Amino acid sequence: AIRLDPKYVKAYYRRATCHLQLMKYQLAVADFKKVLALEPHNDTVRSQLVSTQKLIRKIEFEKAIEFEGEKCAVDRCLEIIQEGTIGGCEVDKAYAGPKLEEVDGKYKITEEFIQGMIEWFKAGKTLPKRYVWEIVLGAHEHFAKGESLVDVAIPDGVTIDVIGDVHGQFYDVLHLFSLTGTPSEKHYLLMNGDLVDRGSWSIEVILLAFAYKWLYPKYMYLNRGNHEAKDMNRSYGFEGEAKHKHGEQSYKLFAYVFTTMPLSTLISATKPPVGKEAEKAIVSEEGFKRYFVVHGGLFSKDGVTLDDIRKVQRIGQQPGQSGLMCMWHSILMLWTDPQEKPGRGPSKRGVGIAFGPDVTQRWCELNKVSGIIRSHEVRQAGYQIEHGGLCTTVFSAPNYVDQSGNKGAFIRIDSAGTREYVQFQAVPHPPMKPMAYLQGGMQQLMMA
Repeated sequence: AIRLDPKYVKAYYRRATCHLQLMKYQLAVADFKKVLALEPHNDTVRSQLVSTQKLIRKIEFEKAIEFEGEKCAVDRCLEIIQEGTIGGCEVDKAYAGPKLEEVDGKYKITEEFIQGMIEWFKAGKTLPKRYVWEIVLGAHEHFAKGESLVDVAIPDGVTIDVIGDVHGQFYDVLHLFSLTGTPSEKHYLLMNGDLVDRGSWSIEVILLAFAYKWLYPKYMYLNRGNHEAKDMNRSYGFEGEAKHKHGEQSYKLFAYVFTTMPLSTLISATKPPVGKEAEKAIVSEEGFKRYFVVHGGLFSKDGVTLDDIRKVQRIGQQPGQSGLMCMWHSILMLWTDPQEKPGRGPSKRGVGIAFGPDVTQRWCELNKVSGIIRSHEVRQAGYQIEHGGLCTTVFSAPNYVDQSGNKGAFIRIDSAGTREYVQFQAVPHPPMKPMAYLQGGMQQLMMA
């Protein structure tokens, strides 16, 4: 029997709620039971225990009915479109919103459609399922052809803006795009993961980003974040939102296409660095600055090269604690955080690791990279420069989930690799309901 000390009741409860946040449900159950052993009449904790146990059973059931032979969601959606069956495939004649152009039996996206889609979303309306599928499939076509590390060169006269987490904050994304400008031949955008979950308008955000990827594949870039994953979507809202707005098959399509998104981007200048930075910058063999943009951070061991990252077989893989994704350190690219101390340490999140300034220095020198740009963490100023200037965090969801009071920011990089940091504030928006789409038991747990 386990001996329990009453003075640790609050600690057991705090640890249980922390385990819930990290989706370690079995550990949460164990700690809830410890609290109840000491406070058997605590109805709130008992309710949370029951809800957690139900959630575990639900997840286990859903995993059990998923089988490897199930048809790829992309193939299934294309099949449904071709068959013209199972309803919702064809656009309802009564639909009065923006329309995709149809050329030779195929849909084509335009800037006019995207602007109309934005206004449609601002009016609180949704697109037809067929249009949703076309947008996601249009983005997928470009993601699937690329490697896990995408190379983007910045020609003379061109700039690129690196955008951090936006987490379904659609109205802040619209404000952000008013500052960055839309993707164009002279100005690229790179969204560095965590477009979905937590906020109330994840569907609107991801469809806007995917629409621009479909329309401007050479000017719009997206990296995958840790929230572009099934387990996070189940717990933090996107799965429920996608199913509510567009149905089960649409969510399956999103979930699969998330796996095709690249894990990182290498931004390469095409002109020599200027000013004081030119003296100390780590540069490529050609003498140009390069930035490695990844959602989380670096690896659990030294020696991982850019070529290693390019070869990661990501498509169809969910980041987990074992298997191919973990073997190639991909979970670390989505989850790790910087720390002030040298070396590597345990992650405060319970997933991945923390890496120190010496780790960053060695990796940048090995790969001739001028710096790492990552996201994944709230920063009150919207960004923070760490590790002697070699690691920069950028976070683009201002006043995160209407609670944090932080600024948002993005980083503008020119053809010489010079960086400019632009901050912005949150804008007014309809009431956010981040709990609205959480799945069943998880909603009860988070509200308790």
